[in-house]
Amino acid sequence: MRPMHDLVIRNALLVDGLGGSPRHGSLAVAGGRIAAVGADVGAGRQSLDAGGLALAPGIIDNHTHYDAQVTWDPDLSASTAVGVTTAVIGNCGFTIAPCRPADRDLTMRNLTNVEGMSLDALRAGIRWEFETVPEYLAMLERNGSGLNLAAFVGHSSVRTFVMRDDAARRAATPAEVEAMRALVAEGMGTGAIGFATSTSPAHNGDGGIPMPSRLADDAELFALTGALRDTRGVFMLTKGGQTKVSFLEEIAARNGRPAIIAALLHSNTAPDAVFRDLDEIDAANARGRRLVGAISCCPLSMDFTLAAPYPFEGLAAWQPALGQKGEAFKRVIAQPGFRDAIRAELAQPAVFRLFSGEWDKVFVVEVARAENRGLENRSFADIGRAQGKDPLDALLDLALAEELETVFVALLLNSDENAVARLILHPHSLVSLSDAGAHLTFFNDAGFGLHLLGHWVRERGALTLAEGVRKLTSDPARVFGIRGRGRLEAGCAADLMLFDPATVGRGPKRRIFDLPAGAARLVTPAVGVHGVWVNGERVVDASGPIPSAPRAGRLLREFAG
Repeated sequence: MRPMHDLVIRNALLVDGLGGSPRHGSLAVAGGRIAAVGADVGAGRQSLDAGGLALAPGIIDNHTHYDAQVTWDPDLSASTAVGVTTAVIGNCGFTIAPCRPADRDLTMRNLTNVEGMSLDALRAGIRWEFETVPEYLAMLERNGSGLNLAAFVGHSSVRTFVMRDDAARRAATPAEVEAMRALVAEGMGTGAIGFATSTSPAHNGDGGIPMPSRLADDAELFALTGALRDTRGVFMLTKGGQTKVSFLEEIAARNGRPAIIAALLHSNTAPDAVFRDLDEIDAANARGRRLVGAISCCPLSMDFTLAAPYPFEGLAAWQPALGQKGEAFKRVIAQPGFRDAIRAELAQPAVFRLFSGEWDKVFVVEVARAENRGLENRSFADIGRAQGKDPLDALLDLALAEELETVFVALLLNSDENAVARLILHPHSLVSLSDAGAHLTFFNDAGFGLHLLGHWVRERGALTLAEGVRKLTSDPARVFGIRGRGRLEAGCAADLMLFDPATVGRGPKRRIFDLPAGAARLVTPAVGVHGVWVNGERVVDASGPIPSAPRAGRLLREFAG
């Protein structure tokens, strides 16, 4: 007699995650794993008729920043609702462990600036039940989560733990580097997925000072990534223009581990730069190095106010305003010399900038004063012409007149769809960069996978359904060494997404106020998702997250070599 399965999903379009042609059939689940896939898989205690909808592995979101949020919101329903079943946290090295009690407030203030998080929400929400990376991982495992989680050891946190206030001020001594390396090795030895860092000039912490990892010299990076050679795991870096792919290839060559290079986004003002990076990554792979370029399939659009002017903070000319508050900040941005310096910088070519002066792509979302209502939904190219002003002056003047409360939106990068299609189709690119858990008041790309399936597969036809699913599932599983996930095969974890290929996508963004201390965040609802299962437990149905669903996620600690 054939065994009775826990669940059988029948009449589904099976998309295996490996790029194979979709086929109609059934899938059985037992003990949290896929028990059988095919035409006849036997009976189940529960049975679901998929009605011809697509059944695929759950999405693996390899670039999130849930490190803080998961301590107060272990369900992470914003991601499960959009088909994500596994999330990698700690990207860019912006973690909250290791962290001494005396450094907690500094860590939170840094996250407020670099990741656009509410300081009130962080102070009210983070559960500080840990100090070291092993203790943090143990807490995640103890509390459970709605998603499977894998965690990086974060460079900025390691640096702060060892160097305290000097972490963002100077190079490390050999003894400090050795202490940092020991912390990285300790984290790797207890189940971290790798080591993450950033050299991006856009990554500034409290008061506008660089995030600690930006102060590391080459010797420090070689030493800390060397801890991977002795264990396993991946190296992840968000690079600034000064960091060369050739240097990252040398790191990969020394430690023999994969390197994920972020954030490779297309800029209309330097249209070839990202492709030069990808060409170098391609050449490195031809030499036997495992380098991957983390790209986004979404246009990078940010809501912001001048009270949190993240899009401008990577500009060198904006430095006098960094760390200034209140009236001091207003005085700086009112100065003609400050504004002229920004205009001069924007007029110069650059390999990469978050904001490059495309004023036709910067709009007023919401004004604070009724007399300015007519400016809403207009670009600053248009407003500047109408007012007889340079667009920068028009934006700063409006912000000052409204006590920095005006809400703007900027389409910053990845606005050229033909270029983005090239990024997606590159053989060594990794669909990534959702930033879920960060920049919650600026944007929300947690639904990046639904955008890939809806826009790039269905609407644009740039990928087949099988290719799109593979890029969201088995591709990241392979790169990160995540075993037994990302494909529909007997023995693999039953992380599943049921969706309608004819309607799948992400809905319009909206602002809700459900963070600790009543802080706001942007959300984008799922469209066309009919079910999500994490380790065999259904956590989402056609109405969205199931309130009574168990926290079925697991902390992943073992990875392929």
